[in-house]
Amino acid sequence: MADRVISADNHLIDPKDLYVERLPRHLRDKAPRVLRGPDGGDGWSFDGRPPQRTFGLEAVAGQADHQGRYRPTGMTWDEILPGNYDGNAHLADMDKDGIDGVVVYPTVAMGAYGLPDAELGNAVMRTYSDWLLDDFEAADPSRLVGLCPLPVDDDMEVAVAEAERLLAKGARAFFVPGSPVRPYWDPVYDPLWRTISESGTVFSFHRNHGGRPRADETPQLDVPGINVGGIVVRFFSAINPLTYMIFTGLFERFPDLKVVVGEVNCGWLPFWLEIMDQNFEQQRHWAELPFDRLPSSYAGTNVFVTTLDDHFGFNAMKQDPRLAEAVMYSIDYPHSVTLWPNSKKHIAELTAGMDEGSKSKVLAGTADRLYRFSSRAAA
Repeated sequence: MADRVISADNHLIDPKDLYVERLPRHLRDKAPRVLRGPDGGDGWSFDGRPPQRTFGLEAVAGQADHQGRYRPTGMTWDEILPGNYDGNAHLADMDKDGIDGVVVYPTVAMGAYGLPDAELGNAVMRTYSDWLLDDFEAADPSRLVGLCPLPVDDDMEVAVAEAERLLAKGARAFFVPGSPVRPYWDPVYDPLWRTISESGTVFSFHRNHGGRPRADETPQLDVPGINVGGIVVRFFSAINPLTYMIFTGLFERFPDLKVVVGEVNCGWLPFWLEIMDQNFEQQRHWAELPFDRLPSSYAGTNVFVTTLDDHFGFNAMKQDPRLAEAVMYSIDYPHSVTLWPNSKKHIAELTAGMDEGSKSKVLAGTADRLYRFSSRAAA
């Protein structure tokens, strides 16, 4: 394996009593909490009733039986690994996999964007961010970077104020919903993008998760096969938002702005970049585009993705090393597709024949550049 490996897409399951103990007192009766479900497992309840689903696919790391099978639901809180919610335990699990640093995405706070009570949703985000920075990252800030959620569906003054509050606490990256009320190329976001850009931090979304997906993005889970089909489709969920961000000139307005889309892999990148450049050249004479450089040039400077065991994508990077500038390795701990704890095997297979420079960038260098792990190690 390379000298360093950073997973740019890990996940947390918030401590089960976090919100009932730390939300503002007048909101605690409505706080998200872990309750027992009809199937005997535990899960998050947002309304005081038994959870709609119990722990399973989102927390199966370390839970497979001797045949490699795991339960999609029905797990209790005591059965999931403490690495789901404890910083020191998370680091111990990473040590088992040879992972030097991780970027972690939220769970309950991701769901807060869909709460009908905006005050409660924003309070959940703030409470999570404070715990993330003050408790979870405190286990080792040189190895742990948490994504702090921002209330982007509110007035931008609210979002900017929260970003500035979190920057003062040392935040290095932010989370925004994959299904926002307004598309991210809308100039209404410009004050927020300016704040993030000038601070040298990063914002990220994870597939289409968070917010209220369109009707065609919400499958009928009672139809066999739709659930797994939805998993496949979400690997392509970055194409729409990133394309419009580029073609509407977002990165011309904010040339230092950086966005990461988590868990979308990278095998689609070569065709996407080619077709953007092709249409740029074919249509630029009439389209009055707000930029004059090839769209593909934004990949690796402003636009980034995380990848798992995408063999097609890794082979593409071996053919075109420029792609490695935009791609970061991840293990997706503790979800059902996690590579944990077999990174050594996966990395050897994925990077066989890859030049050392590209390998170093994908496994750690680009994540280090974006999330500033080394700066905390030096401090």
